[in-house]
Amino acid sequence: MSAVLQFKAKPKTALNAVTQGLQIRDFSAGYPKHPVIRHLNVPMLPRGKITILLGPNGSGKSTLLRSLAGLNRAEGQLLLDGHDLMSMSFSRRAEQVVYLPQSLPAGVHLHVLESIIVAQRASGSQSKQHETTEQVMALLQQLGIEHLALSYLDQLSGGQKQLVGLAQSLIRQPSLLLLDEPLSALDLNYQFHVMDLVRKETQKRNIVTVVVVHDINIALRHGDRVLMLKQGDLIADGEPEEVITPESLAHVYGVHGRIERCSQGTPQILIDGLVGDPSI
Repeated sequence: MSAVLQFKAKPKTALNAVTQGLQIRDFSAGYPKHPVIRHLNVPMLPRGKITILLGPNGSGKSTLLRSLAGLNRAEGQLLLDGHDLMSMSFSRRAEQVVYLPQSLPAGVHLHVLESIIVAQRASGSQSKQHETTEQVMALLQQLGIEHLALSYLDQLSGGQKQLVGLAQSLIRQPSLLLLDEPLSALDLNYQFHVMDLVRKETQKRNIVTVVVVHDINIALRHGDRVLMLKQGDLIADGEPEEVITPESLAHVYGVHGRIERCSQGTPQILIDGLVGDPSI
């Protein structure tokens, strides 16, 4: 049995009658001379849930996310509520899909409030109701950055820019929200705060959210679904505790790891050493 089949979690149902969400079929992506994702198939990623992409550096996480957004060369099918995103023009696709990169463009001299209003207008769809200034300020307050409303983007710290980027993404009311390492520049307080907010907004807005993180404990605590990649291949797919196991950690990350529960019942990963270390 191949490693892919060996580590892939068994589906609990045959999708039942669920049709709302994202399906990835025979999807390949990458660069003209460097394919990264090859013939990827993922069952329905449902609305209202957070899917976490895990994998070591170079496994294809960011490439997959950019390709879902239409920013990388790709082939195959991406069915969002049964509609193929691959057949849409980039502008029409951008009405449904919002991608937040690891960092915002440098040198943008706009107030935070202005940048969010610009992002909202860039959503393109006339059917989407535009938020009022009061609603925009309420979103900033949820993120804990309402005091930055009149600050310039090019004067913010990396973490503050990430929070503004999240506000810009949410204000566009996407059906598919793609977040590439949104916690990388945030301290522990904001990491928990942002993931808690992303969960609430994903549920409230009933959107498909896909997040790239490096911290496996974040996936265990905040993810509803985990896709684990290695060298562009899907190694495991399922609920966090089905996917994150000692076997998959050894196969994908090359580490001996344990998953234990803290005194409050939350699962945590503990690393004991490297695979191949004779002292382990």
